Amino acid sequence: MTYVEDELNSQPECWIHAVSQAPEHRDALPAPGERVAIVGCGTSYFMAQAVAALREDSGQGETDAFAASEFPHGRSYDRVLALTRSGTTTEVLELLGQLRGRTRTTAITADPHTPVMTAADEIVVLDFADERSVVQTRFATTAVTLLRAHLGLHTDAVVADARTALAAELSQQLVACTQFTFLGRGWTVGLANEAGLKMREASLSWTEAYPAMEYRHGPISITTHGTATWMLGEAPEGLAQQVGATGGLWIEGGLDPLAELVRAQRLAVAVAAHRDLDPDRPRHLTRSVILAP
Repeated sequence: MTYVEDELNSQPECWIHAVSQAPEHRDALPAPGERVAIVGCGTSYFMAQAVAALREDSGQGETDAFAASEFPHGRSYDRVLALTRSGTTTEVLELLGQLRGRTRTTAITADPHTPVMTAADEIVVLDFADERSVVQTRFATTAVTLLRAHLGLHTDAVVADARTALAAELSQQLVACTQFTFLGRGWTVGLANEAGLKMREASLSWTEAYPAMEYRHGPISITTHGTATWMLGEAPEGLAQQVGATGGLWIEGGLDPLAELVRAQRLAVAVAAHRDLDPDRPRHLTRSVILAP
């Protein structure tokens, strides 16, 4: 079993642990009414997109998400929340340094022995969800679970759905597809972006991701026999039928969207195996991006 397989299979237990810890991190995480920006790089940026939409849609305060390198310094926030598994990512550390003394900052990380521990004002350590794999799975979803619990949006059904996602068989028709499109709405747009990234990282797949309503505005033109379109969350009316008419494979996301992301992670590993690739050694990638000064 690869590192990434072992780590993605441990997600239900990690989520349970994160939920149990959520109350002790209450003061370090955004309070209702705060104007918040959530930042990250790669996977963490897509998780930031998901959490920002969840928080704002639940009425807990205006919330934006940015790649750390694209943070708009002309805007004012009560708090900036940084997601960084490694605690060493250059763009995140530089941003936290620039915000010191001006804006309250919190970092969620997996490694308590890295520079982020002194770069942010407040720290949440999820070391039980740290990973050996370059391809990030459980840290990302555990951070989202912690924040869903903090927002009062987590239920035990989410963990049950994750167990279902890990047990459900992936069809060989899906694994053999040559192109994959992931769709989302609201907070699941970020999850769709992350599902696409997982497929590219682990299996070098031709993968795209879109807001579901935007899919009709051009991207559906690539859909045909041998392609798959996967909806995370509730699909717009009629979209499944439109995909079916193209000859493409439609995948309905019937589980909690975070559990659907777990299914997509499993697909990335399965497609890698189908193509004789090692998902623990993704091409051109390292566990953390550290830029030379």
